Formats: sequence, structure tokens, C-alpha cells
Amino acid sequence: MYKNILVAIDGSDLSEIAQSHALALAKAFGANVVLIHATPPWSSLVVGDAVVMYPPADYEQTMDAAAQKLLAKASAPFSAAGIAVKTIHNTDPQAHKAIVDAAQANGCDLIVMGSHGRHGLAGLMLGSVAAKTVTYAHVPVLVCRA
Repeated sequence: MYKNILVAIDGSDLSEIAQSHALALAKAFGANVVLIHATPPWSSLVVGDAVVMYPPADYEQTMDAAAQKLLAKASAPFSAAGIAVKTIHNTDPQAHKAIVDAAQANGCDLIVMGSHGRHGLAGLMLGSVAAKTVTYAHVPVLVCRA
């Protein structure tokens, strides 16, 4: 049924739950897995008359190192189970767009991700990456909650 499963990870407990579901599905269907971690791009912070800047090159290097560490940890159970796994670190201001684009570019037929289940004012203010992914994805999305 599923041949290529994309798993969106962010290092949270919910992300680990999604990884567990994806691992079980990949084993059951003999599917390959693509892990993606999306981070926001560099930006400066303006507070009143002050501008706070983290040097762009340092920011990118720090974010990439953290992403590679997270992706290596997340890919280990898949590799140990003999599942082919590819890792992607993508920088995009809209995480849902990075997830949907990666699924399409890698021929994925399922997206698995966790959701904090924010709704109401919190959902409106913070947005929901899972809800936006479900809205824009052209493949099924399995949303895992605690």
C-alpha cells in the first residue's frame, strides 16, 4: 500500500510517537522512509530602536548541526530495522510547505507527523503545521497525537 513514507520530525515527544507509527508502517508494508526536519531561515530581530542579529553564517551552521544530530538519532531505529531511510534538513519559513514539497519531490505516498492539537486561540495564534500539511498535501497524512 505505502512505498515511500515521509516523516516530519521536530524532536518533540509527539514527533517520537509519529516515528514509532511510521516504523511500524514501514515494516508492515516494506516501505522506504524519508525523514524531514524543517527549520526557520535566519532573520534579525528588531526591538524598538535596537536590532538583534545572530550572524547568518553562524545561525545556519548551528541550525544545520542540530538538525543533522536530530536526523541521525531519528534514523537509527529505521536503519536498525533494515528500512532504507533518507534524511532531509530544509530551511523554510513555512514548515508545512517544506513537508509537502519534500513529500512530492521524493515520491512519498504518505506523510506521518505529530500534532500538539492546538485549537481555539492558541491554534489561531501559533498555527498548526499539521493542519496546514493536511490542507495542502496531495497524499494522505497520518497525524499522531498523545
